[in-house]
Formats: sequence, structure tokens, C-alpha cells
Amino acid sequence: MYAPLRAARPALILLVAALAAAGCTVGPDYRTAPEVAGNAVAAGTFPHAPKLAEARQPDVADWWRALGDPLLANLIETALRDSPDIRASRARVRQARAGLAGNRANLMPKVNASAAMLRTREPDLASFGGEGGGGGGRGPLSLYIAGFDASWELDLFGGTRRAIEAASAEAEAADAELADAHVQLAAEVAQAYVTLREQQASLAHLRASETLEADMLDLTRQRRARGVASELEVERLLTQLENTRARIAPVEAGLIESFDQLALLTGRPPGTLDTALGPSRDLPVLPETVAVGDPATLLKARPDIRVAERRLASRTAQIGERKADWFPKVSLLGSLGFSAMDPGHLVRKENGTWLTLPRLQWNILDFGRVAASVDNAEAGRDEAEASYESVVLKALRDADVALSRYGHQRDNVVVLRRVEASAERASTLQQQRYRAGTASMLEWLDVERTRVVAQQDRISGDANLLKDYVSLQKALGLGWRT
Repeated sequence: MYAPLRAARPALILLVAALAAAGCTVGPDYRTAPEVAGNAVAAGTFPHAPKLAEARQPDVADWWRALGDPLLANLIETALRDSPDIRASRARVRQARAGLAGNRANLMPKVNASAAMLRTREPDLASFGGEGGGGGGRGPLSLYIAGFDASWELDLFGGTRRAIEAASAEAEAADAELADAHVQLAAEVAQAYVTLREQQASLAHLRASETLEADMLDLTRQRRARGVASELEVERLLTQLENTRARIAPVEAGLIESFDQLALLTGRPPGTLDTALGPSRDLPVLPETVAVGDPATLLKARPDIRVAERRLASRTAQIGERKADWFPKVSLLGSLGFSAMDPGHLVRKENGTWLTLPRLQWNILDFGRVAASVDNAEAGRDEAEASYESVVLKALRDADVALSRYGHQRDNVVVLRRVEASAERASTLQQQRYRAGTASMLEWLDVERTRVVAQQDRISGDANLLKDYVSLQKALGLGWRT
């Protein structure tokens, strides 16, 4: 047998024994997250879901397509592709996966290679008074060196495997955080888009009211000049007109803010979307029913719950990683080197040197440092478990509140539409009476003001219903993609 292999036999025996014992992994094994609100989940329905909610499982992605607005869908798709926040989340996913790959590599040996060439010349001894004639010394001489060093720390008690388990859970948590960023961003874009359309509708309504009130003021001034109308009627109309004009400026400023907000969300500089979003459009149309699933579906769909669960798994694995420090660490070290004056003779057997070294390290007396690190890891696990419970309870709360708001707002919109229709009819009748001379200008103005308020309330009600729909999709954890 080749001499290095024969001499390394004890190390090989130790390696086999270590591999046989490698199944020993200290620390608690993570099974699953603790049950939270079991009765609420088992109930199968949300306690305050409206009648229009369906128990069928909703689609995770692309809920915005149900609104039938291609421009809104394009804005959300653009944001999910180009937003700097999404790119940052993707980068964090790559970081977590790189960390996992690094931990997995720690199970493998580390091998280093080196090579060098040394060139030297011996001095002339005669110049120092030595014997012999001045031969000028020897040289130059060349020495070629090549070597390999290897080390392998055996994972006897599972510390490295627990580190891999923790890193794997963190990578999955990063994936879920990216999905949660999708949910948040899609909802934010939709909310900003609905606000923009609401502002445009309000602005168009205010400008139409301004034109009507200005015409009424001109007519009343003419009637005042003929002695038919009073100065009080003129002042009342002038006050109403100025109030309407005062409400226009804040809406116009809000429009600019909405343009820039949507540009920011889609990863573009301010002013980029002004032309595309400038023309007014109707608010998106809501579907007749909405799929909400059940509480159990919610717990699976919401990315933030998956983040909290994976963090709990990671913190549990870290306990075992810390406990492994209580036990010995065994490493195998080896070195193989060659040196020769001629590079062609470098790898000859007689020019080789080798070294094998099993090494045992055991921190027998650490004055409680490992115990403190284990206590710290266990406290981190307990914190993660409490955080998971909090996230689940908040998710159930968010979904139930969003369903309740959506249902009540839908009922409210029905009432607002009836109020608007009644105000429209009253305004038409009062206008006919005024033109027939059976009603005064003040009576018409009061009725017209009621109509304006009813129309504005209906516009705000429609927009709020859409925003509640978006909030419901967000609360259900929808809008993410793998």
C-alpha cells in the first residue's frame, strides 16, 4: 500500500466512525407552527362576512383584472416589474439564498492549492576571506514548490445542519416577504388609481357647478338691474360661486399628487404619467360577488403569515446550532506538497511530503457563554412564536373588518344612489317652477345645492367602495406571485 494511505488509515477509521455518528443532531426539531384561534379557523366562515361574499377560494394573483380596467391592470403589472421596492425585495431573496448556499458548503471539505518558484544565488565565499579561489559563487538556483491543503470539520452533533436548516427557513421567509411586497404594492397602486379617478370626477363636477352657478349669477344680476331680484339673492349666489371655486384648487393639487404617487409606485420620475392618466375615465366597475374563501384559506394565502412561520422555524433551528457548541468539534487536516529543482521532476514520489492531522477541540470551561447563547436562542424562538400568533390574529381581524366595511359600504352606496336620484328629480321640478315664476331663486338655489351635495356624496361613496374592495383583497393576502 502507498505509504501516505497506509499512514492515514487511523484518520480514515476516525472518519468512518464520525460519519456513522453523524445522525446525531442536537436541539429541538421543528414540526409545525402552534395552533392559533382554532375555533375561528374551524368555523369555516368569517363572523361578519356580508351576503355577497362567496366561500369559494379566490385566485391568489391578478385580482385587479376583475375590475375591468386595462389601464389599472397595466399600472399594477408595471409596478410589480419596475418598482425599486420590489427590486430590493428580490435582492434580499438572492442574499438569503446565497447565505443558504454558503451554509450548505460548510458541510464540505475546504481545499487550498498553492504554487511558488524560488530563485536564488549563493554568495562568493572568497569575498569574505574564505578558502578557495574566487569562483564567483553558485547560482542562480531555482526551486519549484506545489502543495495542497485540506481541512474538514465533521458535523458530529448537527450544528452545521441546524445552521443550514435556519438559513433555509430564512430564505423561504425572504420569498414570502417578496410575495407580501407584491400584495402591498398592488393594493397601494389600486388605491392611488381610484383616488385619482375620484379627484377627476370631483373636479369635473365642481367645474360644471361653477359654470352653472356663474350663469345663475349673471341671470340674477340682470334681474336685479330690472328690479325683479334682490341684492340678497345676488350675494347668496356670489358666495356659493366663490365657495365652489375655492374647492377646485385643492382638488387640482391633489391630482398632481396622485400623478406623482403613481409614477413613484411604478418606478418612474414625477410627471411621466401625466399624459397617460390625464384624460378622465369612469371608476372601475366592481364584480357582483367577491370570493373570500374561509379562515383556513386565509392562513395559507397571506404571505406575512408564512414569513412569521418561517421565522419561527429558523429561530427553532438556531437553538440546536447553539447547543452544538457544548460538544467537541473534530476536524481532519491534511497537507500534500512537492518541491524540486526541476519543474519536470516536481511530482515525483521522492520529492513529495505529506501530513495528516485529526484534531479535537472542546471548549470545556467557557464560564457559561454557550449556556447564555442557548438561552438567547430560546428567547428568540419564544419571541418568534408570539409574533406568529399576533400575525395570525391580526390577519383574521383584518379580513373580518375588511369584509364588514365592504358589505356596509355597498349598502351605503345603494342609499346614496337613491338620494342622488331623488335630488336630481327635486332639482328638475324646482327649476321648472322657477322658470314658471312659482318659485324664487333662493328656493331653486337650495334645491340645487342639495343636488350638488348628493352627487358629490355618491361619487365619494363609489370611490370608497372601490377602496374597501382593494383593502379586502389586501386583507385576504391576494395579489402575489411566485
